[in-house]
Amino acid sequence: MNEVAGILGRSEWYRDPLWAVEFRLTPVEQRLLRSRAVRRLQFVAHAGAAAVTTHQTYTRLEHSLGLLSLVAHFAPDDQAARVAALVHDVGHLPFSHTFEGVGGLNHHELGIRQIRELTPLLAEHGVDVEDVLAVEGGGSSVLRGRQGALKLDHLESFVRSGRAHARLTEPAPATLARLRLVDGEVHTDRDTAAYLAELAAGEADYLCSWENVVPNAVVRGLASILLPSHPEIPTTTDDALWSLLLADPRTREDARLLREDPLAWDVFPPSHPDGHPYEVRHLYLDTACADGGPVPIRETRSLPYRCVVARRVVG
Repeated sequence: MNEVAGILGRSEWYRDPLWAVEFRLTPVEQRLLRSRAVRRLQFVAHAGAAAVTTHQTYTRLEHSLGLLSLVAHFAPDDQAARVAALVHDVGHLPFSHTFEGVGGLNHHELGIRQIRELTPLLAEHGVDVEDVLAVEGGGSSVLRGRQGALKLDHLESFVRSGRAHARLTEPAPATLARLRLVDGEVHTDRDTAAYLAELAAGEADYLCSWENVVPNAVVRGLASILLPSHPEIPTTTDDALWSLLLADPRTREDARLLREDPLAWDVFPPSHPDGHPYEVRHLYLDTACADGGPVPIRETRSLPYRCVVARRVVG
């Protein structure tokens, strides 16, 4: 085992720091970790612009390696699912979901395109790109189950986010030891399912909180200004986009203020006359199965949640 939890595939062994799952990387996984598409994810924050206001600063690559660890734990011989876990987020924009939908941008469509561009690399290792796309594209697989049932992707997100926001009440490996995977759905005992449902509800509360809404609304608004003149933005990184935002006179002042003093901004009703409109239209509320079906989740904020983020009035 490596003494350092490296993310480059330099060693054929990987041990995930959150899940404590140790497994041998396959040659195609090692090669993918050196590809631009996957390597780029180390420079895209999983929480988007909320990385400037919270402890949730880990990257899309960390999440993808966590998902690969879970697939290696539950289905170690499913090569297509392992590859899909590692590349499933390659279509994400800078700051992840922050300006999803602006200008018609959709990370799922971008992801399919970028995964297809990996066809020669995958073929060199005997992996069919269509098999990889099919893992999440429909039907049941290691990464896909029925609607409403917790899948490994969301399990990974809820637990990793829960650690960043101090919502976990036990180490992730202890939780993992009580989980089973059945047709792509996470199954467990009722108490553990209730615990995971509370992590999902906590994540939903966070997505509508000041800490998430303010930075994402501001960056979303600023990025929408630059997109028409910078078509390269969807495939760039957080740091590259920050550079553009801080350099352009149309966005420079607000980008600097957000980085230096996020509390200069606040959340106002959607009728507020000035600022950056923001909307939450979807929450991830899948829950683990116990006794054959997904357990109930407590009530969260009703959707769509709409607001405007603007500078505070001083004086």
